[in-house]
Amino acid sequence: AARRARCGPGQRPVGRGVALPAGPDLRHFLRAAGAGQPGPSPELPPEPGSTPGAPKVYLETYGCQMNVSDTEIAWAILQKNGYARTKQLDEADVVLLVTCSVREKAEQAIWNRLQHLKALKARRPRARAPLRIGILGCMAERLKEEILHREKLVDVVAGPDAYRDLPRLLAVAESGQQAANVLLSLDETYADILPVQTSAGGRTAFVSIMRGCDNMCSYCIVPFTRGRERSRPIASILQEVRMLSDQGVKEVTLLGQNVNSFRDLSEVQFQSVAAPGLSRGFSTVYKAKPGGLRFAHLLDQVSRIDPEMRIRFTSPHPKDFPDEASVLQLIQERHNICKQLHLPAQSGSTRVLEAMRRGYTREAYLELVHHVRDSIPGVSLSSDFIAGFCGETEEDHQQTVSLLREVRYNIGFLFAYSMRQKTRAHHRLQDDVPADVKKRRLEQLIATFREEAARANAALVGQAQLVLVEGPSKRSASELCGRNDGNIKVIFPDAELEDAAECGAPGRAQPGDYVMVKVTSASSQTLRGVPLCRTTLSRAAASH
Repeated sequence: AARRARCGPGQRPVGRGVALPAGPDLRHFLRAAGAGQPGPSPELPPEPGSTPGAPKVYLETYGCQMNVSDTEIAWAILQKNGYARTKQLDEADVVLLVTCSVREKAEQAIWNRLQHLKALKARRPRARAPLRIGILGCMAERLKEEILHREKLVDVVAGPDAYRDLPRLLAVAESGQQAANVLLSLDETYADILPVQTSAGGRTAFVSIMRGCDNMCSYCIVPFTRGRERSRPIASILQEVRMLSDQGVKEVTLLGQNVNSFRDLSEVQFQSVAAPGLSRGFSTVYKAKPGGLRFAHLLDQVSRIDPEMRIRFTSPHPKDFPDEASVLQLIQERHNICKQLHLPAQSGSTRVLEAMRRGYTREAYLELVHHVRDSIPGVSLSSDFIAGFCGETEEDHQQTVSLLREVRYNIGFLFAYSMRQKTRAHHRLQDDVPADVKKRRLEQLIATFREEAARANAALVGQAQLVLVEGPSKRSASELCGRNDGNIKVIFPDAELEDAAECGAPGRAQPGDYVMVKVTSASSQTLRGVPLCRTTLSRAAASH
């Protein structure tokens, strides 16, 4: 997996292993370590003063970007408690899998991986301490009993709110007992823990700003595995972003299950502020929440830290773009806030949206799309869609197809519905769409998305796009790969380039550089072009 053990900034796998670039809805999906495959844990330099012979931990990340962030939090806690990091599985004393429960396929990947680790445990030389295996994250929260009792293979189980307890749990496991903590918290945000980046020298980073979700969409397991919504204090978020800026990070993605309902209640003087209104035509299952500093304030403050650092955020909920459009206005005004929005629709049918408890109609959603495009000219849009939800008819499906055509998203995440225990759908609805029908509908949605994304991306041919270089292209060492402001992958030749400031000698672009690229061709997922010059984010904005 590319840097940070993920598919790329804002990417997730789409439908049956088909990976499409996208700006994810964290209520779902990105498989951080690749499409169902375990991701190696990058080696980090040893912590100054670390103890020789310290127990070595190997971490694998599955699921959404929140799990990438959780991996960094868990590693920061373990590092402070004397553990060393290894990228060699055979060297590990502790193997921790950070897991996803959003679909059955995600959980099956973990069960399959555990069978491999069972063999590794059995082969371990008697001269070494027994290998300890831990399951962390959402699957731990959902399936604690089954994980502990199935073949007695797993030693430690820790839910998303129990990472502070990992040193104690591992100590218990060292004595030969199984140990678990899956208690959900009403206030845990890990605000005082500065995550340790999992890639030395990485140029992009995720910053978690809140945890949990209160929306209770009928298909979604997240409220049951990650708990109620709570936000980090803004001061701790700004501290982390400043630290990342000092380390040379050029792009930060603010993470949360529902970022635009962010509400920092840590400062008393803001606790009586009125609740913002919802977007026109939108509703929610919970009462309006007054008080606190909101997402627009956070976004404003974060964007001021470093004019050369791109800011993204994911995932918002469509209902939480209030009519005064302060967030949309910030995106339009600030050159370093990416002109890209994730607007997860899930379905194009009002009837299905009601069954999903999404809190809006097709018409309200389309009105929001038009409002966004009027407010932010040239904005790149991404979305999530579920094929074959409970009770979905062929007519409902065709309405989703038509929504894909009408909106013409640049980026998309599309999945067949997977029933999850504990959800409202599991208790109240029937998973009555046959698997072969789900498969056919998903294939049609993917084909439609690709057609429209290819048309949307073709409109960029002939234009100059500012690209943040990520590194060499996977398919050719003579080409570089990066992403434009809209989060679309751009590939271009690795060549000697002039500096736009004309103050330096020509040179090749490096990861973390901004390069102006003229687009020469486009597909549904990728732009190709010729590099024009190296530049900066501020200079590129001033020239437009």
